[in-house]
Amino acid sequence: MTHIRFTYKTGKYFGRLFAERPQGLVVEVLAVEKHPVQGDLHQPNQVDVPLFHIRTALHKHEKITVSPAVVYAYDGEIPDYATSLRQAYDKDVARLEGLNPETDAFVRKCLENYKELESIYAKRWG
Repeated sequence: MTHIRFTYKTGKYFGRLFAERPQGLVVEVLAVEKHPVQGDLHQPNQVDVPLFHIRTALHKHEKITVSPAVVYAYDGEIPDYATSLRQAYDKDVARLEGLNPETDAFVRKCLENYKELESIYAKRWG
């Protein structure tokens, strides 16, 4: 099995190539490298948007189609999914907490999303 790293929207993942299709490569998620960014992707760092999205990481073994341009060979060890999700989550929360949430509405809103994600992820963390 050849391991890969790939991006999907604003998240980064480890996985494996599952199939090739005319629309792109079908990849299977094995672990999370970077948690997806919260909010509206078309209006980054803005709070006053029609819908401030709560973006979850892709699930373990989820299969998605991506462009070959975002897929890279990876020869390192693939971490455990639950551990990698927790680490990516914790890393982004720590990054946001370091950005002064008291004065930045966008950071506050992202941290609110992460509080909600914590309850969603409780089952994935085990």
